[in-house]
Amino acid sequence: MMRTLLLCLLIILPIRHVQAQEYPRQQIDFDLFVQELFAQQEEDDIPYEDFDETLFQYYQRPINLNHTTPEELASLFILSRPQIASFFKYTAENGKLLSIYELQAIPDFDLLTIYQLVPFVHVDDAGLNADQRPLWQRVIGEDNNALILRYERTLQQRRGYMPLDTNGRASSRYAGSPDKLYMRYRVSHTRDYSLGITAEKDAGEEFTWSPTTHRYGFDFYSAHLQLYNKGKFKTIALGDYQLQIGQGLLLSSGYSVGKGSETITTVSRANLGIRPYSSVLEYAFFRGGAITYTLGKVDITGFYSNKLIDANVQAQQDTLSRFSDFFTGFQTTGFHRTLTELANKDQVREQIYGSNLNFLSDDRSLTVGLTAIGTHYSSPVQKAGAPYQRFEFGGTSNYNIGTNYSYTWQNVYLFGETAVSKSGGMGTVNGFIANLSNKVELAMVYRNYARHFHTFYGGAFGEATRNINERGLYTGIKLKPFAKWELTAYYDRFRFPWLRYRVDAPSQGDEYLVRLYFKPNRQSSLYAQFRTESKGLNAANNTTSIDYVAQTLRRNYLLYYEFAPTKTVTLKSRVQFSSYEQESPQQTGYLIAQDFNFNFGNVRLSTRYSIFDTDSYDTRQYVYERDVLYAFSIPAFSGKGTRVYALLQFSLFRNMDVWVKYGLTHYRNQDTIGSGLETIEGSRRSDVKAQLRYKF
Repeated sequence: MMRTLLLCLLIILPIRHVQAQEYPRQQIDFDLFVQELFAQQEEDDIPYEDFDETLFQYYQRPINLNHTTPEELASLFILSRPQIASFFKYTAENGKLLSIYELQAIPDFDLLTIYQLVPFVHVDDAGLNADQRPLWQRVIGEDNNALILRYERTLQQRRGYMPLDTNGRASSRYAGSPDKLYMRYRVSHTRDYSLGITAEKDAGEEFTWSPTTHRYGFDFYSAHLQLYNKGKFKTIALGDYQLQIGQGLLLSSGYSVGKGSETITTVSRANLGIRPYSSVLEYAFFRGGAITYTLGKVDITGFYSNKLIDANVQAQQDTLSRFSDFFTGFQTTGFHRTLTELANKDQVREQIYGSNLNFLSDDRSLTVGLTAIGTHYSSPVQKAGAPYQRFEFGGTSNYNIGTNYSYTWQNVYLFGETAVSKSGGMGTVNGFIANLSNKVELAMVYRNYARHFHTFYGGAFGEATRNINERGLYTGIKLKPFAKWELTAYYDRFRFPWLRYRVDAPSQGDEYLVRLYFKPNRQSSLYAQFRTESKGLNAANNTTSIDYVAQTLRRNYLLYYEFAPTKTVTLKSRVQFSSYEQESPQQTGYLIAQDFNFNFGNVRLSTRYSIFDTDSYDTRQYVYERDVLYAFSIPAFSGKGTRVYALLQFSLFRNMDVWVKYGLTHYRNQDTIGSGLETIEGSRRSDVKAQLRYKF
C-alpha cells in the first residue's frame, strides 16, 4: 500500500519532464548523446559507430527493466556500477517495478541520470506478452527490419584517379572509381535473435568479380546470425561476431570508450559475451561460430574463428637454401585500391579458438571468469628488427590464459582482469568505482602491461591503443553539487618502460581533464572543458646524430552551448582552442562552429558553419559532425579555412527514410589538399553522402 501511494506521488509531483512509456516516444539526438557523453577531442582510433549503433538498437527495442542484467545496463554507459547494484537491491526488496516513474524511488538515482536513461528502458512484464511464434514468423513480422543503402564521393579529382600515363602504367593509381558504396540488411529483436549482412566498397576499390583476388562484387562482406535464450543456450552465433569478456584484456569487441569527459562509467567494461558484428572494420572481428551454454551458476562460452587477413608476405632464404614466407605485421586499413594493396589482401590465415567460464553469484554481486585463447597464423610474424620492436610478438602461435572478477559491496564496485601470454609476459588491470554520496562518485584504475605481453584482440583501459609496455594509475571523480550542475575530472599518470614508435627511450607522461556541465532547463545546456597531456616523443628539431626524447605538452580548451528556443529550432555553438609545444615556440590552433538545426517532424535539417586556424598538424582540431544513421564523423582540421555542411533527413514514404549530406571545406593559402594519391589540386574539397533506409 505504501509503495503504491509513493508511486502515485512520484507520478504527480516532480517528474513532469520524464517521458512516460507511451508510443510514439519523443525522438532523441543519438549523435549528440554520444558527443555529450564522451565530449573530448579524440584520436581516430575509437569505434564510435559500434557504440552509436548499439544505442540505437536499445532505443528501438528498450531494455525491459524487469528482465535485465547488470551487464546489459552497464553497456549503456549511463549508470555507474553502484547505481546498478542499488537498482537490483531495490527490486530484490520491493519486487518488479510497477512503472518507469518508480526510478525516482531508487537510492542513488538522480534526475539527470533518469533523463538520460529513460529513452533506452521501459517497464513491462514480458513474461505475459512474450512472442511464442516460430523464429521465421517473428523475423517476417519484426518492425526492426531494414535495408540500408549508402553512397559517398569526394567531388574533386584526387591524384589516384587521374588517367593512365602515356605508357599505360597503373601501379601508381587506384584501380576503382572514387565512389564509396555501402549496403546493409539487418533484422533483430532484443534478447531473441539478430540476422544481418553488410557489404562495402571503399573509394578507389573496384566493384568487380575476381575470385583470384578474393573480390566478389563488393570488396568486403560480413554476415551474422545470432540466437538468444534457446533453452540452456544463452547465445548461439554463426558467421561474424565479437567477444566482450571481462575487462577486455584478452577479448574486447570495440564496444568500449577510454578516457573522456565521462570519468566514471567508462573505466570498466561490460561483460557482454558474444555480440553480433555488422560494422565494416575489416579486421576487428571473429568469423566462425560461438556458443554460450548456461550450467547452473556458470556460463560456458566456446568459440572458433577462421579468416583471412591482410599482410605483406615476404620470402626469405634459410641456411639450407630453402625459402619460407613471413610477414612483418598486420595491415588493418581494409583498403584494396592499388596493385600493392591488392597483393596484400587475404594473404595470411588466422585461426583463433578458446573458451570462457563465467560464474555469477545468486545475488549478482560476484562474478569470476576464466579465459583461455589460442591463436595460429599460416605464416610466421617476423618484425623488421627496430629496437622498439624487440619484445613484439614473433612466430606463428600465441596462447593466453587469464582470469577476471567483479564484486559489488554496498556502494563500491571492484573489478579487474589478469592474463599471461605464451611469451611469459603478464598484463593486469584492476580498479574500483564508489558512490561516496548521492553527489560524489570516485573511480580508480591501475594497469600494468608488460613489454612482452601479447594479446591481439584486447582493448582494456589504457593510454596506448594496445595493451603492451604500459603502467599507469587513473583517478576520476564526478561531483553533482546542485541539481543542474555536474563537475567531472580525471588525472592519469602513465609510464612506458620500453621504447615505442618514435620514442627511442623509456618515457612517461600524465594527463588530466576538468569539465563543468550546466543544464538550467530542458531547452539549454552549457559545458566548459579543459584537458592537458604531457608525453615523451623524439625531439622534432634534433640536429644531432642520435635521437633523444623530449616531453610534448598539449592543451585543449572547449566551450559548448546549446539552446532550443522552440521545438523546431536548435542552436549549437562551439569554440575550441589547443596548443602544442616541444622544445620550440608554442604552436596554437582554434575552431569556431555554429550549428542551426531544424526539426519539422518528417523533415530535419542540420547545418553548420565553422572556421579553423592552426599553426600545424600538431594543433589540429577534432570536431564532431552530425551524419547519416549508423555513421559517425569526427574529422580533423589543420591549416586555415572554413567548413560548411548540411544534412537533410526526410521520409520519402511511410517506410522509407532518406539522408543527404553535403560538406565543403575551403583552405586558405593552400594550392593542394592531402598527400600522395589522395592529393587534390586546389584549395577546396567537397563531399556528398546519400543514404536510404527501407523498413520492411
